[in-house]
Amino acid sequence: MTRPVIRLLCSWFGAGWLPKAPGSWGSLAALPFAALLAWAGGPILLGSAALLLFGLGWWCSEIAVRDESEDDPGWIVIDEVVGQWLTLLLTPPGWLGYAVGFALFRLFDIKKPWPVDWADRHVKGGLGIMLDDVLAALYAASLLALLQRTGLV
Repeated sequence: MTRPVIRLLCSWFGAGWLPKAPGSWGSLAALPFAALLAWAGGPILLGSAALLLFGLGWWCSEIAVRDESEDDPGWIVIDEVVGQWLTLLLTPPGWLGYAVGFALFRLFDIKKPWPVDWADRHVKGGLGIMLDDVLAALYAASLLALLQRTGLV
C-alpha cells in the first residue's frame, strides 16, 4: 500500500480518486492553482512551479508505481497538473483561454500523437508517467498560442 503522503500528492489532493476520467479531474483541479500562480507571479512563477512539480511528481509517482506494482495507476494525476500548467504557461488567466487550454490538453493527452504515444509506451516508472503529459502539453500550448495569436481565443 502506498504511503498516505505519496497518495495525497500523486492524486493531487484526492482529485485522482474521483469517479470516471481521473485525468480530466486532475486537469480540472489544476486550473485554480494555475490561475493563482499566474496571477501572483506570471509565467515565471507558473513555469517554476510546473518544473518543481514535475520533479516532485516524478519522485512520488516512482514510489507509487513501486508500491502498487502497477505501471501507471489511474489515480496518479499529478502528471495532468504539470501538463495543464505547462499548457497554460503563456495564457493570461481567464475563463475562455483556460477552457480552451483544458480541452486541448485533454485532447492531446488522450489521443497521444507521436511522440506522446512513444513516451507513454516506452518510458516507464515515474519519469514515463510525467513525460507523456509534458509532451502532450507542448502540443496543446502550441495550438493554444496559435489560436491566441489569430484572435480566436
